[in-house]
Amino acid sequence: MKAIILARVSTELQLIDGQSIPAQLARAREYAFKKDFNILNEYQFDESSTKDRRTKFEVVINQIKKSKEPLALIVETVDRLQRSFKESVELDDLRKDGKLEIHFIRENLVISKDSNSSEIQRWDLAVFVAKSYVLQISDNVKRTFDQKIKQGEIIGVAPIGYLNSVDDNGNKTVIPDPDRSYHIQEVFELYSTGNHSMEAVAKIMRDKGLNTVRGATIGRRQVELILKNTFYYGWQIHKGKLYPHKYQPIIIQDLFDKCKEVFRGYDGKTKNHSDKPYIFQGLIKCSNCGCAITPEFKKNKYVYYHCTNHKGTCKKVYLNQNELLKPVMEVLRNISLSQEMIDDITEDLSNYEKSKNNFHEEQLKRLRTNYDNTDRKLSMMYEDRLDGRLTADEYDKKLEEFRGEQNKLLGEMKQYEQANTSYYITANQVLSLAQRAAEIFESSEVYEKRQLLEFVFQNFQLKGKNLLYKLKTPFDTVLLAGATPKGATWGG
Repeated sequence: MKAIILARVSTELQLIDGQSIPAQLARAREYAFKKDFNILNEYQFDESSTKDRRTKFEVVINQIKKSKEPLALIVETVDRLQRSFKESVELDDLRKDGKLEIHFIRENLVISKDSNSSEIQRWDLAVFVAKSYVLQISDNVKRTFDQKIKQGEIIGVAPIGYLNSVDDNGNKTVIPDPDRSYHIQEVFELYSTGNHSMEAVAKIMRDKGLNTVRGATIGRRQVELILKNTFYYGWQIHKGKLYPHKYQPIIIQDLFDKCKEVFRGYDGKTKNHSDKPYIFQGLIKCSNCGCAITPEFKKNKYVYYHCTNHKGTCKKVYLNQNELLKPVMEVLRNISLSQEMIDDITEDLSNYEKSKNNFHEEQLKRLRTNYDNTDRKLSMMYEDRLDGRLTADEYDKKLEEFRGEQNKLLGEMKQYEQANTSYYITANQVLSLAQRAAEIFESSEVYEKRQLLEFVFQNFQLKGKNLLYKLKTPFDTVLLAGATPKGATWGG
């Protein structure tokens, strides 16, 4: 009699506990030799038994159906062949037609068209047990994942910029990759400026040697995945919900949100995904709904801006870029001071820097204390959960609250630690340069114009056809010392 051998594994554990494919094949060949079977084919595959499309299983079934003579199907055990009643029906139909004999080595069971009711019952029971095993494993995996999420542990492999590691106590953990984490931060910083498309960022990263976890080169798609991955600022997504994790963030949430706003500033229906940036792209929000104001190229000549209207509450009013530039240029032209005034402002700002540094140290100390206090609360809460003083729902709610608080504190600490304390010392140079701001702006490329706007202005908003804004320090002081620009629209 001709025979088909089938060997399959569906978990990594089966690869090391004596159920590996080579081990199954060896036992099946020995069985076929003892039964004097002629081995026609051997099928081996590694796949999950719960997949909807089991193409290789279907290949076996099709070969049996097409055979002009009965075939013996040799498998290690019932759960190596089938784990659902649907598969049992397919096999049983072939058995009843006399086209198939199934030989289960471990159960010492042979099922054929001549099998009695007792043998069929043994087969059905074995299928039931196998199916129950699959469901039990699935439930265990889900429970394990849920528990890991609640404890702030990662599910799966660490994203690019992190490394799976082991701490001093031998526990698995995740740490920033010393060779790549700063590149990930740079990806966010570059894109947040609005001066670079995702493809442009990808090219910069390729030139710097950044690769994916598997060593592949970085492309636009990889940059997009990085920019959308909340793990980098302290949260991970599980079943569509955000949960705080316990590992060190690479960026702060403000930077992530800024990149999100820049991305929304692109209009997928236009040519705005090109590498050429627009002057106000990603810098202006709608004062009515808070959505981004996006640029659109018209007639290959004019640039118009309008609200993206993601919330569906605004009318699509178009405003020419030249109209937005008018109040900006008026501000830049009015930044004009004598050298004596520049020296006075510089001295004031230098004194301010000293008090600011003291304030930074006090704030960092306060934030670290709050973080440590929250950490102690987490430890106490865990003890309360173990002792039954907290329900599972109460624990989960508090855990999410405290993890979120810690992540916020980490973000604030990072902002203070990265503050540019030398900014005010170099104010003399900045103010001197600012006297030529309008001239520099008009003669600059788009990305340089954007840098100058971000240096001088903040909180751009569009209200109807009026541009609202605030000026950054020290430029608010500069304009207070000089004449107020006529016609400029000031934000409150």
